[in-house]
Amino acid sequence: MMKNKIAILTSLLAIGSVAQASQLDDLIAASSQIAGQVDRGNKLVGAAMHMGYDGNLSDGTLSSTAHITAQDVEAYNYALDNISGFSPYGDTQTYLENAANTELDLMHDAVEVFSGAVVELVTVTEVADMATSAETPNEQAAVQDYVQANVEALKVDQTTVDTYNQSIDDIETHANNAGAYLGVAANKEAVAFLEQGAADSNTTVDTADITYNANMQWVKMTYSTGTASAVFVNGTDAFGVNLYLSEADILDYGAQSDYYLAGANGDSYDCYSQGVCP
Repeated sequence: MMKNKIAILTSLLAIGSVAQASQLDDLIAASSQIAGQVDRGNKLVGAAMHMGYDGNLSDGTLSSTAHITAQDVEAYNYALDNISGFSPYGDTQTYLENAANTELDLMHDAVEVFSGAVVELVTVTEVADMATSAETPNEQAAVQDYVQANVEALKVDQTTVDTYNQSIDDIETHANNAGAYLGVAANKEAVAFLEQGAADSNTTVDTADITYNANMQWVKMTYSTGTASAVFVNGTDAFGVNLYLSEADILDYGAQSDYYLAGANGDSYDCYSQGVCP
């Protein structure tokens, strides 16, 4: 479901970007069409002024090929009215949203890697559940017997652990990048500030590099000219973009998530590992 939502978001953002770019393209096409007709008309009139004196003729239909049609006029006037929505420095909000969407795709790729590693580590959860619930000597002896009988199958491979560690790092990185970009994109003043930076540099945001720096706690846009603008995401600048959550809030949020509730945790272990779900 989440992948479908991401795909839909990608399509909508792409449509918005194309529509924004086509505003200038429409004006170019419509004005060029009429300008071309006027140029053709000027050439025909210039030729006619000589032909009339020189005794030369056209076939009598060339003038109509220089006519400006009602459709030409309508397209041109529409393009003039519509150009107000065009930003010569690019659409900063869409740029940030597209960058976030890329990070979300990378996050989901990392989640798939992480989930694969968790499947291989799920036996650790089983052992932990058995060991912590064993209260009587007989139950503890049963845990010992089980472990001794399956010791090789229960051992953890370091390669799996390395994959687990790297993937969870990647997930946090890409999720934070996406959250930072979307958080800034949602603030109109911050978006205008970044777009003004492009204007001051006489360039477009589409050619800029966007980064989130966890140490500096900002989203930085570096323009093609080498200049840069940054928006803090800790609420310390004039835009008041404060995106950080506490560790406790994050873990509480995660404990209520569909991913966690369907994972190898507590009562859901059998559902996750064996498909035995209530």
